[in-house]
Amino acid sequence: MSNTMKGPGIFLAQFAGDAAPFNSLPAITKWAASLGYKGVQIPSWDGRLFDLEKAANSQAYCDEVKGVCADAGVEITELSTHLQGQLVAVHPAYDAQFDAFAPPSVHGKPKARQAWAVGQMMNAAKASRNLGLTGHVSFPGALAFPFLYPWPQRPDGLIDEAFTELAKRWKPILNAFDDAGTDVGFEIHPGEDVFDGTTFEMFLDKLKGHKRCCINYDPSHFVLQQLDYLAFIDIYHERISAFHVKDAEFNPTGRQGVYSGYAPWKERAGRFRSLGDGQVDFSGIFSKMAQYGYTRWAVLEWECCLKHPEDGAAEGAPFIASHIIRQTEKAFDDFAGGTTDRKTNRRLLGLS
Repeated sequence: MSNTMKGPGIFLAQFAGDAAPFNSLPAITKWAASLGYKGVQIPSWDGRLFDLEKAANSQAYCDEVKGVCADAGVEITELSTHLQGQLVAVHPAYDAQFDAFAPPSVHGKPKARQAWAVGQMMNAAKASRNLGLTGHVSFPGALAFPFLYPWPQRPDGLIDEAFTELAKRWKPILNAFDDAGTDVGFEIHPGEDVFDGTTFEMFLDKLKGHKRCCINYDPSHFVLQQLDYLAFIDIYHERISAFHVKDAEFNPTGRQGVYSGYAPWKERAGRFRSLGDGQVDFSGIFSKMAQYGYTRWAVLEWECCLKHPEDGAAEGAPFIASHIIRQTEKAFDDFAGGTTDRKTNRRLLGLS
């Protein structure tokens, strides 16, 4: 088995559309392969590309999907359920906004919407198993996020209650993914209750260290929070199961900082950018990922407020490919070494 990261991959969500070649799986996978991508991350909610319910219940359909990808020259990196995972836990303040993530039949019905979302996640576990995928990516949702800033003072126990409930909702889902042999990489993201390392630890603690509770590492969200994204890898590398390669920049001014004053994306202090156009130290990231033996996929997630998406996609494949480090199997100074034994070692230490 190779000890080198796979890639480049591309998350198809931001590129899917109603016009060719972005409106069907055969066409979009061929487009991705033509740019140099080796893998595709499939948005499971987009019926133009994928039928999640069918994939959960039909091995033949999953074999067909894998065949379509293979014919194009790509593999499936993971399925994504970011939209459905978001709906596993929604604070009422966001009900109207998040209804758009679900079918009209459950709009205005929070309990029915949540039940639909849980069903979607269970289907995603079955589909991942049928596709032979060991990784999955999603959002955890949020109950406490409206209380992010500690003013007014939060009542004692409020955050603990939120994370207890969040874990209660996710444990059976994670158990289903465990049965499928698939890790769930939660994207650490503002708007989720799990938005940094501290909140991930709170979530994991409530789940009693569930082995399938993992991280989809995306440095762009950490730049916008001013979190040390390289140290994050040092701390959490054992839980990183997926990698979104996404760039960002943070340029605070006298008028705005991390919260960016409700400004539109082009005018925010913190902005997502195409690969190479932002401030993320990708050489440092890929080096640390290699250091800790990350061998799963490096997947472009393109979100830029300036550049055209097709240009971002075209530039992304060679950018990722040039950063992947083929891990060495020997030390660079092996040529200068020699054979040793315990007797020699003791003599060198003056112990003979």
